[in-house]
Amino acid sequence: MDLRGNVGAVIPRELNAAQWFVDRHVEEGRAGQLAIICEGRRLTYGDVYAGANRSGNMLRRLGVTMEQRVVLLLPDGPEFVWSFWGALKIGAVPVPTNTLLKPRDYEYILRDSRARVAIASEPQVGAVEEVRARARDLTHVVVVGRPAAGQLAFAELVGAESPELAPALTTKDDVAFWQYTSGTTGTPKAAVHLHHDMLVCCEAFGRHVLEIGPQDRTFSVAKLFFAYGLGNALYFPFHVGASTVLYPGRPEPTKVFEVIARDRPTLFYAVPTAYAAMLQVPDAERAYDVTSVRLCSSAGEPLPKAIYERWLEKFGLEILDGIGSTEMCHTFIANRRGKVRPGSSGTIVPGYEAKLVDDAGRDVAVGEVGNLMVKGDSACACYWNQHERTKQTIEGEWVRTGDKYTCDADGYFWYAGRTDDMIKAGGMWVSPAEVEGALAEHPAVVEAGVVGAEDQDGLVKPLAFVVLARGHAESSALEAELKAFVKQRLAPYKYPRWIVFAAELPKTATGKIQRFKLRDIAKRTDRTGHT
Repeated sequence: MDLRGNVGAVIPRELNAAQWFVDRHVEEGRAGQLAIICEGRRLTYGDVYAGANRSGNMLRRLGVTMEQRVVLLLPDGPEFVWSFWGALKIGAVPVPTNTLLKPRDYEYILRDSRARVAIASEPQVGAVEEVRARARDLTHVVVVGRPAAGQLAFAELVGAESPELAPALTTKDDVAFWQYTSGTTGTPKAAVHLHHDMLVCCEAFGRHVLEIGPQDRTFSVAKLFFAYGLGNALYFPFHVGASTVLYPGRPEPTKVFEVIARDRPTLFYAVPTAYAAMLQVPDAERAYDVTSVRLCSSAGEPLPKAIYERWLEKFGLEILDGIGSTEMCHTFIANRRGKVRPGSSGTIVPGYEAKLVDDAGRDVAVGEVGNLMVKGDSACACYWNQHERTKQTIEGEWVRTGDKYTCDADGYFWYAGRTDDMIKAGGMWVSPAEVEGALAEHPAVVEAGVVGAEDQDGLVKPLAFVVLARGHAESSALEAELKAFVKQRLAPYKYPRWIVFAAELPKTATGKIQRFKLRDIAKRTDRTGHT
């Protein structure tokens, strides 16, 4: 079976993703090839094979059977990789879970997934224990680290298991893994992904945008429990026999630069917020060696043109911005090397289709704002146990992304905001992303979040929350300067009528601005920049 090099390749009915991404490398003689670098640890594909097999055998011994869920609450590292592939290999369903959530969130996920086993790191396991009594299906809690009473030690369990394990006889359409959406509104939804979905992403985005090969080494600021990070740092490199750099700590800007300089990745992935923060590190271009990096990728939310240009000027590296989603597994629209249009999300990735429609479902004209719909074989099968929300999102072969976009005559897509984020000011649409991008071009601005707020007449106008760069202080003069700055770059009706200076913007764990929180803050703001 060779699926590489053909985005339209026919995937065989009998498929176990763990066999393709792990076992195949051992079978084809790459057992000694470097697979993972993590804080001084270097693991080969043979090490990953043995660790995944031991983990799969451990889960079977704990009573996990086909299709049962296993919650993974782990930082990036070998234990995550072993647990993910081990669960897949026995036909179980790993559920990578955000390590930044609160106990009530874990209670929801454990109850919703009906997971029999949770594998958690020592720092996270306390949050699981806090809600364990209410997670009625949870039978075992396995700890990477020192277990407490009633918990099991991961290292002890896997160390007692065999390093050999035959893959379960799964098909390409069996459930492989779940990923919960970030839940900016309402309760999280589990996107149900199948064994073939990762392969589709590899042959689409991995092959045609990243142009990834066995000589590459990846490093992702976005963690493995995110859809973006899981592809970036795990299945893209494992598809081609490349290596991945995993960093379990918080991705603070200086730490990220240190990892790049030390471990020499060729592909670097981050979100716009991370790029903006890294650009604030003084003299980073001289203090850190980033010459190993050949390509940078961005997703999560639109990359402002100003950040792209500053990064290119400082480091000489293009950033390929794109849009993906948990529902689609990874990226389906992206810029290409040498063909970047700063500020745009790029063009359709081979293997996908996209269209823009109005609220009645009719195609919009070139340049007009429309609702983005996408089609591709990596789309999730459904949201688990969410029939109505599934129907609202998946319409036949098409997935409604909830994003508003325009598309120019050359096929480049330009973000215009979320469906519920667009601002109607003076009877005309204002894109928060467009205003944020204009503000970000000012040297005093690190980032901005724009929402609609009511004036004294009850009419909605743009309000901007602005985070200032180091060395700049808030003042009425600066506020006036920023308003004039936007007016010079955009149609006058788009400028922010009010500016609120903030220390930081509320964000999801994936780095997306939570505009619903900004809207709540705006309601309590007296329009003079104070709350």
